[in-house]
Amino acid sequence: MRLARRLPKRGFTNIFKQEFQVVNIGSLSKLSEEIIDREIMLKNRLIRNKRLPCKVLGTGDLTRSFTIRAQAFSKAAADKIQQAGGKAEVIK
Repeated sequence: MRLARRLPKRGFTNIFKQEFQVVNIGSLSKLSEEIIDREIMLKNRLIRNKRLPCKVLGTGDLTRSFTIRAQAFSKAAADKIQQAGGKAEVIK
């Protein structure tokens, strides 16, 4: 306990930081469903926590069109989904 008192606190902790569970497009393209949402990602173990929001990232390639529903999308992921003919729907 004494060591903690001797060392100064450094940096800044943002109390408003939003944490996301990340899912890559490459892992979503392996699924067979046409509409992919939280329940399907939980069932296929792409996300682990039901309470944390989900963000889709653009790593990987899409081979067919999907409708993907998530709380957030990266710009690259949204572009790849639209180029494949799918839809990226942002949910709250």
